[in-house]
Amino acid sequence: MIGPEQIAPEQIAYVNARIIDPASNTDTVGALVVFDDEIQAVGADLFPEGVPSHMKSIDCEGHVLCPGLIDMRVFVGEPGSEHNETLATASQAAAAGGVTTIIVMPNTSPVIDDVSLVDFIRRRSRDTAIVNVFPMAALTKNLDGEQITEMGLLLEAGAVAFTDGRQSIMSAQLMRSALSYASTFDALVVHDAEDPSLAKDGAMNEGELASRLGLRGIPTAAETIIVERDMALVKLTGGRYHLAQLSCADTLRVVAQAKKDGLDITCAVSTQHLTLNENDVGDYRTFFKTSPPLRSEDDRLAMIQGLQDGVIDVIVSGHDPQGPASKRLPFGEAAFGTVGLETMLPIALELVHNEQLDLMTLLRAMTSTPADILGLSSGRLTPGAPADFAVLDLGAPYIFVAETLKSRSKNSPFDGRKMQGRILKTIVGGKTVYDYEDQLS
Repeated sequence: MIGPEQIAPEQIAYVNARIIDPASNTDTVGALVVFDDEIQAVGADLFPEGVPSHMKSIDCEGHVLCPGLIDMRVFVGEPGSEHNETLATASQAAAAGGVTTIIVMPNTSPVIDDVSLVDFIRRRSRDTAIVNVFPMAALTKNLDGEQITEMGLLLEAGAVAFTDGRQSIMSAQLMRSALSYASTFDALVVHDAEDPSLAKDGAMNEGELASRLGLRGIPTAAETIIVERDMALVKLTGGRYHLAQLSCADTLRVVAQAKKDGLDITCAVSTQHLTLNENDVGDYRTFFKTSPPLRSEDDRLAMIQGLQDGVIDVIVSGHDPQGPASKRLPFGEAAFGTVGLETMLPIALELVHNEQLDLMTLLRAMTSTPADILGLSSGRLTPGAPADFAVLDLGAPYIFVAETLKSRSKNSPFDGRKMQGRILKTIVGGKTVYDYEDQLS
């Protein structure tokens, strides 16, 4: 309970909210108090006699108030490909989607493989972004898979993990060395698992549909083989390992066994692989060309089961903006990638509305779990934590229109899709960075 003597003029109370905090497994009707840039108090009985008159009060009208989402896999064009996305536009898209922290990949030009580039991302985001931005640094110099970067210096500069983004490390010896080296700093190695020799020239999931469409397929083995190798190397080195995205049941079984064996591994799945399958490619629709490719319906259902069972830890957007010049091409020639920051939560809520996943599990995979993996203080609603949270109308129905995206690129596979669930407010560091009502004026 908060008494009047504890109330400062700068305090803001978000009242009449359904407070959902996966970190503490809390789901209750109550209030949350923000002081400056931190959460000061949260609970069901903060104001038994009403909010004091000198405190600003915001009525959440019974809607969900949850931690701001943390997206662990965001590709941004800055520096080098600002025509696709900048840190500023990506942050605006994130705010509209209830995402308060984005982790950007090192696949830029120049590559984020040097202290000066990490510093550039941190400074540039402070100047232009409206959400928190943290970079993953390259695992190998220039993403060439040959020489490990200076992890210690990059960590000190602000990198939160190490990855080669879209590229897989094909040398087992180099991956072993990277995991061993990273373990001396307790650093996280994030890997995109796809054997390029099996995936070469592939455009979609290998199978009957690819054959009928006359497209070269990418087998699930291209993913599973690399993950099996990586699990052996994690066992050998004791390193911390995160699988950036998995897409098929075969890989899920490998990860499940590795976790049973006690290996220090985590993994993520994208919202696209939870809600779409290979049939959505349909009539050569390039906005459905993703990496890894959309798999079979059985694989999609396995991803949902993996979340339910706790084998899959994190949900990511896989935000990868591509301009019209790289998407409006024959399917086999079009670039891989979709945007996803603004649709990550609304599209994933389909699983909740369809009773395939409970809301607490869904939000945990987007908030407290990625925060724990990356060592961030956000992703939870506790006193002293950063005031990063979102207010969500779970029941709001609408038809998604890609042209309304804040992202500079519009390559969304969900254009025209009926959705249920809308972000009403996004707060970062105690400041409102997105308000749906403002978009209507």
